[in-house]
Amino acid sequence: MESVITIVGHAAIDLLFDVENIAVHDESQPITEYHEYFGGGAANIAIGIARLGGSCQLIAAVGGDFSSSGYEKELQDHRVDLSLLYRYPDEKCTRAFVFTDREHRQSTYFDWGASVHLQELEAPTIDFVHLATSDSTFNARVAKKARFVSFDPGQDLITYSREKLESILENTNILFTNRHEIQRVCDMTGKSFEEILCMIDTVVVTYDARGSVIHHAGEVINIPIVPVKALDPTGAGDAYRAGFLLAFTRNFPLETCGRIGATVASFAVQSIGCQTDLPSWEKMKDRYEEHFGKLKGPD
Repeated sequence: MESVITIVGHAAIDLLFDVENIAVHDESQPITEYHEYFGGGAANIAIGIARLGGSCQLIAAVGGDFSSSGYEKELQDHRVDLSLLYRYPDEKCTRAFVFTDREHRQSTYFDWGASVHLQELEAPTIDFVHLATSDSTFNARVAKKARFVSFDPGQDLITYSREKLESILENTNILFTNRHEIQRVCDMTGKSFEEILCMIDTVVVTYDARGSVIHHAGEVINIPIVPVKALDPTGAGDAYRAGFLLAFTRNFPLETCGRIGATVASFAVQSIGCQTDLPSWEKMKDRYEEHFGKLKGPD
């Protein structure tokens, strides 16, 4: 039976703004377009896995507008298990305000909403968990009790203490970061990249248009992007993780996991919104084989 992948983090309402330039101190910039979508790193990954045909569960803290906004129905329609949601009817869901300029540089502001309560909660015992951006205290508690941990600190790294970060890393089997975040992880822990590689079985570092690199057991695996006309980079990393993790739980080789992640990410960037155009397994497979050749079965 296929593993259920539990995702911990945010189910957020995303407000995405296109601007001429990212504003600096005491400056205003014109907004050229804006959109409102369902988002949040954890929910993005859960939807991505579900659309690929995987089994997943979402753990998040949500407000009363989770249902009234239609977000709850959207996740239920994709058969995402919501049985471990923490509900706060008198509060609002998490919201992200993302500003993207003409050069695809981004600035993000985050209203945690009901997610602030995660720090107070007891962690459930989970078999296979991916820790997305979330409360560091809750993530640390979950990591200690889970059998297998995938960890993506993301932009929430600035909220982690060294103690909490090290506690999670000590229990992490797969670490996902971008090129900026891995340097910050090293700086915060006082460890070199080589020492991080010795601690964690698999480390995946993404490099935007240059693709990603998987480090495992001394092996370095380079994964190119799947080139498409990119309209919105928001959610590409979440889509990559959805494809990678599902392939990993299906026992595909790590190189194939990375290639599947890159293929799923190519769908995310070609449309505005993190969940707008995520593929089925069949659509992913067709594009994968156009770019990488035949998708061979798992080990």
